[in-house]
Formats: sequence, C-alpha cells, structure tokens
Amino acid sequence: MTETPNETGGGAGFDRHMIEALVCPVTHATLRYDAARQELISEAAGLAFPIRAGIPIMLIDEARQIKADD
Repeated sequence: MTETPNETGGGAGFDRHMIEALVCPVTHATLRYDAARQELISEAAGLAFPIRAGIPIMLIDEARQIKADD
C-alpha cells in the first residue's frame, strides 16, 4: 500500500487506490481528491464528500454543496 500520513491531515492514512476507485453516488462520475479540505469532489453533482479519519463518507446527506467556481 502507498499510504502517506500527511494526505489525511490527521495521520490516519488511507489507501489512495481505494479512493481513486470511488465514484459519485449521484452521477457515477469520477471524483477529485482535495487534500487541503479532506474531501472528494464531484464536479458533475456540485458536491464535496468529506473524508473523516481516513474514511470517505459517501452519503449525500453528509456532502457539502459546492459552487461552480470553488
């Protein structure tokens, strides 16, 4: 596994390949990883899904709405 503690901000680490395999639960489009905010971004849906303790939270109710220019 290629885990980098700094990528999660909390040192918990995560499997980057697993993150890359995830898709948006709304549009099924690919997601962009935002390391600074610890989120997976769905440009197509305009949603940002949080990563907490190295675990992506792929629930629509937990997602943050993003602006087109964000």
